[in-house]
Amino acid sequence: MPSPDPSAIPWRKSSYSNGDGGNCVEVADRHPGAVLVRDSKIRDSGAVLVVDPAAWADFVATV
Repeated sequence: MPSPDPSAIPWRKSSYSNGDGGNCVEVADRHPGAVLVRDSKIRDSGAVLVVDPAAWADFVATV
């Protein structure tokens, strides 16, 4: 699967993130076949974690 362009994807910030520059995670779950996760403090680094949707659902259910 080709790597998605992070700048062209709608991201949403975790409701647990704060506005003080603390731990901020963004998720893009509208990409077909993958859930994308990145650190919102370093968006320009291009570092994106690509997770299988079933694995992401398991993670979210566990957390």
